[in-house]
Amino acid sequence: MDKVHKVENIRMSGATLTLTVDGRQYRVDIAEQSERLARATQQQRENFKVSPSGYGIHWPDVDEDLSIDGLIGVVHAPSAEPAPAVADRPRS
Repeated sequence: MDKVHKVENIRMSGATLTLTVDGRQYRVDIAEQSERLARATQQQRENFKVSPSGYGIHWPDVDEDLSIDGLIGVVHAPSAEPAPAVADRPRS
């Protein structure tokens, strides 16, 4: 199975999730991402599992799953190639 992301150093501190993904550190306000996690106890927030592929994080105590891409704001480019740029024409 190919890894989507290398996820490491995950910590929950109150409502802030700090994680290192692909060598970059991110801080995420969990209340902006999940109502379930916002209402969860600190102990419930700290009980999580990262998927083996690095695709997401699962919190079994609150039955919540969040994708890593969603947490860190990754936007995937469309699969079609972009249209070529149009050169500016001189104005007369």
